[in-house]
Amino acid sequence: MRNRAITAVAWVHKWSSIVCTLALFMLCLTGLPLIFHDEIESFSDSAALQGPASARTGQPLDTVVASALGDYAKAAGQRGVPLFIGFSSDNPLITVTIGPRADAPEADMRLFTYDRATGAAVGEVERGGVMDFLLQLHTDLLLGLPGMLFLGVMAILFVVALLSGLVLYVPFMRRLAFGTLRHDRSARVRNLDQHNLLGVLALGWTLVIGLTGAINAFADPLTAAWRNGELASMVADQDGQTALAPAEYGSIDKAMARAQAALPGQMPQFIGFPGGAWSSARHYAIFFHGDTPLTSHLLTPALVDAASGNLTDVRPMPATMQALMLSKPLHFGDYGGLALKLVWAALTLATLWVLWTGLVLWLGKRR
Repeated sequence: MRNRAITAVAWVHKWSSIVCTLALFMLCLTGLPLIFHDEIESFSDSAALQGPASARTGQPLDTVVASALGDYAKAAGQRGVPLFIGFSSDNPLITVTIGPRADAPEADMRLFTYDRATGAAVGEVERGGVMDFLLQLHTDLLLGLPGMLFLGVMAILFVVALLSGLVLYVPFMRRLAFGTLRHDRSARVRNLDQHNLLGVLALGWTLVIGLTGAINAFADPLTAAWRNGELASMVADQDGQTALAPAEYGSIDKAMARAQAALPGQMPQFIGFPGGAWSSARHYAIFFHGDTPLTSHLLTPALVDAASGNLTDVRPMPATMQALMLSKPLHFGDYGGLALKLVWAALTLATLWVLWTGLVLWLGKRR
């Protein structure tokens, strides 16, 4: 590589790294506990629920939703509207989200959990805990969509820094054996060797984390594009019909039976009620997934007319949305149980050291 090209790549690597370093420190530090969010949250569970998975069988969904509406009315002092139903694929826990209206913002939603095997209430999901705060900080810096987009740009810069660092690694390290750490040299050289070695060892993982982080950061625009494009085309022949009032909602169990007949062998992950971000103005949107580590994150929505219970359409989600669904668990190592999460944590610590040695090298050069 010519000297002019090396200089240009070095400039790109330096400034792309510097601009995103502070954000990456925050993301690594908040991401470490989030890797183990399931294990941390399980400590607070009073008892594990026993019985078949709520995604497969249990009390009628209409009964569970009626219980949630009653609990919401007692807790909020007003009547509510069902917004979502969330299922579990390994235990009887089922979650019903209630809000004051169909298009309620997330801050006004309340989540009630039940044992679908018995119909007994488990309790309301409390918001505002430490893990919720860390997730919000990691996701959008507590700033909503602007914060998400900012972190998306930082993730893209991180990927640029990784690729430019790889380009620089080859010419600068060609005279040294792989893994060489020159302990007999100055502190700056030792830091440089550690920075290069850990950086190249963790390169594959950091590229995955950077790319999935960038995709996750654009979740809201991607969802809006799906709703305005694919979802709109699924109900195109019903354009002009007015939004369905909650009093006109038909049986959820009937809608589920119609959807399951169209997608045999798949399990429901969640239901979006009419008027929400994941459905149309008059449909139940029932999202199904498979039962393998990969297909469990690939969703297929079935739209069922909430008034008549008739199946309107079943259509796989587009590639952009499938990439979004796959990137979320991959970003936090949710594919391979605790062993993979430990690997994710070790690589996060290695990335923190790469960031620190890179910052030390830059500050030392300025001095």
